[in-house]
Amino acid sequence: MDVTRAYKFSIYPDVKRQKEIDERLVLAKEFYNLILEKTIRSYKDGNANISMAALNRFAKETEEDRKYLRLYSQTRCEIKFRILKAYKNFFGRVKEREKGKRIKAGFPRFKSIDRYKSIIYPQDNGAFSIEKSGKRGMLRISRIGRVRIELHRPIEGRIKTLTIKRDAGRYYAIFVATKEAGIPKMEDTNPVGIDVGLKTFAVLSDGTRITKPNFRKNAEKHIARWQRIVARRKRGSKRRQFAKERMSREYRIANNQTNDYLQKVTDKLVNSGYTSFAVEKLQIQNMVKNRKLAKTIHYASWNRFIHMLSYKAESAGMEVIEVNPQNTTMACSNCGSLKSMPLSKRVYYCEVCGLNEDRDINASINILKRGRAGRARTDAQGDFVRPHQEAVIEGLRTYPDGRGSLGL
Repeated sequence: MDVTRAYKFSIYPDVKRQKEIDERLVLAKEFYNLILEKTIRSYKDGNANISMAALNRFAKETEEDRKYLRLYSQTRCEIKFRILKAYKNFFGRVKEREKGKRIKAGFPRFKSIDRYKSIIYPQDNGAFSIEKSGKRGMLRISRIGRVRIELHRPIEGRIKTLTIKRDAGRYYAIFVATKEAGIPKMEDTNPVGIDVGLKTFAVLSDGTRITKPNFRKNAEKHIARWQRIVARRKRGSKRRQFAKERMSREYRIANNQTNDYLQKVTDKLVNSGYTSFAVEKLQIQNMVKNRKLAKTIHYASWNRFIHMLSYKAESAGMEVIEVNPQNTTMACSNCGSLKSMPLSKRVYYCEVCGLNEDRDINASINILKRGRAGRARTDAQGDFVRPHQEAVIEGLRTYPDGRGSLGL
């Protein structure tokens, strides 16, 4: 089976190469906006069919301004795919609204320089190459030149694309590679249920608790400070741009801390002797409609945790089973009777059978039971989720010595 992975490395371009990358990001943004403008004009004229043929025609008209030819040809093609995908998602959301789903249609919009941060190069035509020397190397990029790259881990498989990304004043190279991997078969002898929460990040059905420092909440004071500074500075000024980069840096630090912690926790779970994981199939978009809990739910990063656990479990021959979350907290894990459980009640006491258990452990046991029942049924029941054939790993770390205890 072919497995797709992404590898993210820091790159350190000199002043000249920084200028080259920044100029191409500006050109890519302008190219995107010009083609989008032509599609909107065509859409208003009654041509609702936005196809790749139409985008190719619009791109050819735009390329008459020869400055856009400074962009690599395949990079221009990728920009057209971005626009096509934006329209495809827009029409998909329109159909969902017609069916009664309360969502915004989200018509494709123009990009500012702050919203266009990456350009993509394919490997097929020699658009880039790596000159490696230990952990340090040089990355040669077509029409940009050679930049220093920190290769902190090996790239496994055949490289398909390279993405150059600028984020908060720093530059990154993201390689997408594919390789054929033999997934080991593991007998499911020790399954576990996982209940994610707000007070405790996750509780396992065997009683293990996983706590998580609230990095984003701790960074709120620093983020708010730079938000005020940005608001006070004149639009378009260099000082305002500097303040925006500092604000983005605070976001990046908190995000990196969360990623690092989740990588350690998921590594520990996969290497702790469990053979499968049952989790709730959460609808985060519906949950954040509760204004009192919306920010805390976003900070919890449940989706990111389940995604990391899924691709690591897949590589180890395990399964992650998503179950219906309805009544997992209200149901008794012993007799199945239901009772109201507001957030203030932390202990589940069943008047029917006398069960007295922590509410989170009770919920995780219910999740485990549903996962095992769903696995016994066919895929048509909707409870079993096959491991992802393609997963993106950014900044994956492994800790063979066992660092990253679940009790952190």
